[in-house]
Amino acid sequence: MGDYYFQMDRLSVGYNGKPLIHDICIDIEKGEIVTLIGPNGSGKSTILKSITRQLKILGGNVYFDDKDLFGIPLKKLSTKMAVVLTERMKPELMTCHDVVATGRYPYTGKLGILTTNDEKKVEEAMAAVHAGELGSRDFNAVSDGQRQRVLLARAICQEPDIIILDEPTSFLDVKHKLELLSILRKMAKEKGITVIMSLHEIDLAQKISDKIVCVKGDTISHYGIPEEIFREDIIKDLYEIDNGFFDPCFGSIELPRPEGEPQVFVLSACGTGIPVYRQLQKKNIPFAAGILYTNDIDYQLARLLAAEVIAEEPFSEISDTAYEKAIEIIKKCRTVVNAGVSIGSCNQRMQELIKEAEKLGKIK
Repeated sequence: MGDYYFQMDRLSVGYNGKPLIHDICIDIEKGEIVTLIGPNGSGKSTILKSITRQLKILGGNVYFDDKDLFGIPLKKLSTKMAVVLTERMKPELMTCHDVVATGRYPYTGKLGILTTNDEKKVEEAMAAVHAGELGSRDFNAVSDGQRQRVLLARAICQEPDIIILDEPTSFLDVKHKLELLSILRKMAKEKGITVIMSLHEIDLAQKISDKIVCVKGDTISHYGIPEEIFREDIIKDLYEIDNGFFDPCFGSIELPRPEGEPQVFVLSACGTGIPVYRQLQKKNIPFAAGILYTNDIDYQLARLLAAEVIAEEPFSEISDTAYEKAIEIIKKCRTVVNAGVSIGSCNQRMQELIKEAEKLGKIK
C-alpha cells in the first residue's frame, strides 16, 4: 500500500453491477487537495459516491489511513469523513443553524443533544464560512450560494480528517467561489485535512489543486500535478475541444481565432497587446501580431488568437527575415495598431517598423 493516506487500488465503479470506470489507481497524501476534472457524465460523481460508500464498489479496494474503507464502522467513519454532494437537501422546518448542527451528531449520544462545546463548534464553523448571520434563517429559503456555504460549515463542524465535495462551487458567484476554495486551502494546509472534490472550473482547479485526476471514458486518462496535466493537448483531448483552445499560460479557454487574411497588424510587447487582441477577436477581425519574443506574455495569447504571428527568440536582435516578413504583412493590412512597445537594445528595429507603418499612413 505504501505510505499514502488515502488510496484507490484498482477500483472499479458503476451502477447495477456494470462498471463505468475501472482500474482507478490514485494515491493521496494527508493534507493534499485532489481535484477530479472531466466532461459532464464522465463519472466524477460516481467515483465520489463510491468512495463515500453511497454506491457499492464493483472491484478493487479503497484504503483510508491504512484501513480498508469498507471495514470502518459507519459511525466511526462519520467522525473522519465529511461529504458535500450536489443533491439538493430540502429539510423541513430546519434553520441553517440546525443543518450545520447535524455535523455534530456523530459525537452526540442517542438523543442527539448538543453540548455547550458542540454549540461552540457550530458557531465557529458558520463563522469560518461567513454564514453566521444565516443561523436563524430557514435553510430552504436562502440562496443557492448561501446554502452551499451552510453545507460546508456542516462539514467543517464535523471535524473530519477528509472532506469530499462534488462540484462545491456550483451556484456560487465569483466572490464566493474564491472564498470557499480559500477556506478549503486553509483547512488543508493549516490543519492537514485532505480534500477530494470535483470542479467544472478548470482554471480554479489548476490554481488550488495539489493533484489532478482526469476522468474520461472507462479509465482515468491522466493523474498528476497541475503542471503535468494542464497542457494544451491534454485538456483539448479530455474535453474534446474542437471549437477553441485551452491556454495553459492563462489557465483559460479561448474562442477560435477569426478566420481569414489579417486585416490589422498589432505592434505590442509585455502585455500591451492582449486587450487589443481580445477586442479584435470579439469583432471577428483577423489580425497579425509581431514582432514578439517567444517569452513575451503577448506571444502566449497571440499564438492562439492571431491569424499570423511574427516571432523572435528571446534576447535576440530582430532578424532581417522577421523584419521583412512584418513589413510584407503590414503592407497588406488596412490598419496598424501600436498598442505600446518599449524599445530596448535587442528590439530597436521595432522603431523602424513603426516609422515604416507611419509612412504608409496605416498607423493608429
